[in-house]
Amino acid sequence: MTNADYKTDNPLHIVMAASEAVPFAKCGGLGDVAGILPSALAKMGHHVTLMMPLYATIDLAGYELHSLIEPMGVPMGNGTKWCRLLGTTIEPGFDVCFVEQNDFFNRSGIYDENGQGYRDNGSRYLFFSRAVVQACLDLNMSPDVIHCHDWMTSSIPAYLKYFMTDNPLLGDTGSLLTIHNIGGGYQGICGKGAFDYSGLPWEAYSGSVFEDNGSVNLLKGGIAMADIINAVSPTFAHEITQPATGGGLDHFLRMRGHDLHGVLNGVDYESWNPEIDKFIAANYSADNMAGKHVCKSDLQAEFGLDQDPHAPLMGVVSRMNGQKGLDYILEALDPVIEMGAQFVILGTGDKALESAFMKLPGHYPGRVGSYIGFDNGKAHRIEAGSDIFLMPSRWEPCGLNQLYSLRYGTLPLVRATGGLDDTVINSNPAQGEGTGFKYKESSSAALSDTMIWAARTYWELPEHFQSMQRRAMEQRFTWEHSARSYEKLYNWAKAKRAHWR
Repeated sequence: MTNADYKTDNPLHIVMAASEAVPFAKCGGLGDVAGILPSALAKMGHHVTLMMPLYATIDLAGYELHSLIEPMGVPMGNGTKWCRLLGTTIEPGFDVCFVEQNDFFNRSGIYDENGQGYRDNGSRYLFFSRAVVQACLDLNMSPDVIHCHDWMTSSIPAYLKYFMTDNPLLGDTGSLLTIHNIGGGYQGICGKGAFDYSGLPWEAYSGSVFEDNGSVNLLKGGIAMADIINAVSPTFAHEITQPATGGGLDHFLRMRGHDLHGVLNGVDYESWNPEIDKFIAANYSADNMAGKHVCKSDLQAEFGLDQDPHAPLMGVVSRMNGQKGLDYILEALDPVIEMGAQFVILGTGDKALESAFMKLPGHYPGRVGSYIGFDNGKAHRIEAGSDIFLMPSRWEPCGLNQLYSLRYGTLPLVRATGGLDDTVINSNPAQGEGTGFKYKESSSAALSDTMIWAARTYWELPEHFQSMQRRAMEQRFTWEHSARSYEKLYNWAKAKRAHWR
């Protein structure tokens, strides 16, 4: 029986609480999980209610929207905050509820504007978290579990345990907290006034729960109060328990070690499939790779590169920021280009990185191409036309582009961290193994050495390189598989909640 055929014999009602979800709003991988996982769960027979803020940027044209509660009062520390609850059905078993509160969410950005985070983000998402709990009460819902994502909804477990223990609807509702990121800026650190606004009892403002050096740390409180915790890859789940990579929360995560798990994200193979992809010049499969050569030639033409079929073409599609390690590429690129490789990049973000990559085609005419911005079609064509895909991330909780690259037979070259380490098998020609190239040290020198190794493998071991491509294309990381893993965590969270009083 395949994952797609699997039907649960224990259907659950899951509330998915998220600050973003595709196709409505997305800034990162969190949006993919919150928007795609519910559909996979619904196909298994579970009932999922996704709750998210109604941002001004969300386009609801084409959705049949209903007013569910108007108005809905949400009790906060300084009194009742009023909002409206709207709903729609995506498919059988998958509903979406939007919390409309214009003071907090009728803005041009989601978390920030012009690169500056909203100063009241702590209050915005404390309100949203409390609104999720209130919506369950007002809709007379008794979910088995509330699935919370990152710091934006990590106060929900505290609301459940401090206020709902004896509630007939939510007294037995478990909580799962998924950590998508944990570095600086990803913990929901805010001033002490945010705790006043939360309405939570002051016993929760302690060093073991929400207090953090005189401030409020929302993710820390969620780690303390959630029934079960998971990170978005097994290696990332281990890394966040270590002092160097735990963002200062490693001690608290080690204390919850028995409740901490790792679940890889999945891939939407309907959108990322070279056999049916409408964005690329020619379709191809592991059994017939001829179309990939056409895609390479097309990508070279699109980015103004020499039509050189013998040049290993290395590609990048990425946000341009410090996490992604793109500055290492700038330092490591010269030797491999001098050897005869080519390079293309698509991305946007840090202005200094944008400027540096914009200048590269002038330094390496016919060998390097860059596009500053984002274009979905170009992203697909880079995945299909490249031979090697670079991801030199300083940290990468799960990563998606390496999974897309595997499906397209574009060998990922990655730093062995987080989900990159979990999903890429290192090249080993002696054993006939590998789906990509990995290195450990986070440095430009290590990246340069690995790029040269990959290029030489392309030139000197073509049969091994091609067998790696076919092996990579056979890998599958499906949302159905992820959903079955989450089903186990939901049941564990529900069971643990039943014993917490």
